[in-house]
Amino acid sequence: MEKAAILINALPPDASPDEMDVLSQAAFIEEALQTLGYDTLRVFMDLDLKHAAGELRKIDPAFVFNLVEAVESSGKLIHLAPALLEHLGIPFTGSPLEAMYVTSHKMLSKSLMVQAGLPTPVWFEMPDGGRREKDKTYIAKPVWEDASVGISDSSVISGSKEAIDEFIMKNRQHRYFFEEYIEGREFNIAILGGKSGPEVLPMAEIVFEDYPEGKPRIVGYEAKWHEGSFEYKHTVRKFGLEKEQAGLARRMTELCHRCWEVFGMKGYARVDFRLDTHGQPWILEVNANPCLSPDAGFFAAATQAGYPFSEVVKRIIEDAWK
Repeated sequence: MEKAAILINALPPDASPDEMDVLSQAAFIEEALQTLGYDTLRVFMDLDLKHAAGELRKIDPAFVFNLVEAVESSGKLIHLAPALLEHLGIPFTGSPLEAMYVTSHKMLSKSLMVQAGLPTPVWFEMPDGGRREKDKTYIAKPVWEDASVGISDSSVISGSKEAIDEFIMKNRQHRYFFEEYIEGREFNIAILGGKSGPEVLPMAEIVFEDYPEGKPRIVGYEAKWHEGSFEYKHTVRKFGLEKEQAGLARRMTELCHRCWEVFGMKGYARVDFRLDTHGQPWILEVNANPCLSPDAGFFAAATQAGYPFSEVVKRIIEDAWK
């Protein structure tokens, strides 16, 4: 029986809900890999790369399923996992080093979108370089973090210098940039790789049910991780865009394929969109190696497409040798 190693970020004793989720993903992946006939072993990775390398060499796996989402609780270091695996010459799932680094640095990824002619909202970092407009609304986002870490209702602010300065003063735990806030519908679109190339899965719209007037319609940390919160209970996933608005679905499918090509993605990815008042889709983020938990959006889209999770994992593995 061939061996498959599952590489996971080592967790601190006080791990947050978004960090703990990697264990749920690992258990789900292990079950699928065993269904496919693999013997699975876990390897936990921290900044001691020599130790992780030694463990992987000892196992000598056919491939590694890379689930590392951060190192030492820092999303800034997520690219160390594919860097180590490429250095060791071990096939691994998901996006390669370059794609992982570029997509995890949100401003760099947006710069590449602009160069490629992909629509993404205007953004700036302080000092603003002249891009800030005081009469517009912006959303503050951490440059490096995923999983909506560092994003809440207070992240949606006016473009006045006073508002921006006050936000920065109160939120020094992350480096932030400021993106023009698109007030409109939101979509999370999953892409699955494999031998036949990338496939855009059924498109999920995030519906903000019964949100009171004035409350930002965003998927912040509360909506993703705090199950008892209003935001968690009232952000609902909805499918069916392909039948309801085929033209819009085709346009976003084209943009998803372009993102896959521009960033050199492999295995699986997710592209997040907002629609403006004219129905124009804007790319918010391109996510390499999105969450694979059983309650996450990627699995929901795969289920909607009629794929058992073992088939999803099989196709992700196929891309490891491309």
